[in-house]
Amino acid sequence: MDLVRHLRFFVAVAEEGHFGDAAARLEMTQPPVSQGLRRLEKELGVQLIRRTSRGAELTDAGRDLLPRARLLIDDAARFLGEARRLHDGTEVLRWGAVPLAGAAAVAAVAQRLGEIASGQEMVSATTVSLVEQVSAGTLDLAIVDAPCVTGTLTTGPVVVFRRHVVVPAGHPVTTAARPRLRQLAGLDFCHPPRAANPPAHDQLIDRLRESGLDPHVLPVSSTEHLVAAVAGGRAFGLTADPDRFAALDAVRCLPIGRDATALRLRVVYRESALGEVADVATAALWKISKATG
Repeated sequence: MDLVRHLRFFVAVAEEGHFGDAAARLEMTQPPVSQGLRRLEKELGVQLIRRTSRGAELTDAGRDLLPRARLLIDDAARFLGEARRLHDGTEVLRWGAVPLAGAAAVAAVAQRLGEIASGQEMVSATTVSLVEQVSAGTLDLAIVDAPCVTGTLTTGPVVVFRRHVVVPAGHPVTTAARPRLRQLAGLDFCHPPRAANPPAHDQLIDRLRESGLDPHVLPVSSTEHLVAAVAGGRAFGLTADPDRFAALDAVRCLPIGRDATALRLRVVYRESALGEVADVATAALWKISKATG
């Protein structure tokens, strides 16, 4: 049994209190998480999670073992990170970014980091996952959406990006003289699952409601998923890269709800020595933010 992998299942379920939310956080389907947890419990000989009609609750044994599980996961991540550094023999900068950041922002940051680092490796993941990886030392820094829970990590300033609303080409809002967000009532809202970053997700929904729109959220995991849902005529979404949709006849990008739909990004890092690198990444974000309005 891969102990560390199964411990990650346990910690995710314990912290989320729900198998579905834990699976979304781990970017998996629910059955492998449930099966993995049962296998872990069988291996340990104790029940860790009590399955209820409301979700999942820690047993007494689970509550006692949860802190140790977190430590083992962090130690394993640090071990792998140090091993990779020794294998590479060079100071490769490892960083990550949320998919919401968009291609333009990621490219700008990669270009600037390439000027100051001998090498770099980039990963794309949810804010929750990126914060965990930076905290564990497997990533040097990450670009996450704000607000978010960062624990003891150092955070850079928030950089605000304007986003366009992606709507079906035939929707009435595309021909309205003064298009408003509330005109999208009845459409599902394509957005990453709440588990990707609960604070930012809840803040965005609150801003939409303040604009007169209270949509049903349709969780999506990629731009392709969003395009398919919107092109089908029953959903809308948000993008920081409207140019990517320009050639698609089935959808339109509209600059509406600027304040309500804005994307807020910030750089997080653990090592104080990386402060200057984080400043370079933040400066790249600022430059793109200004260039896109």
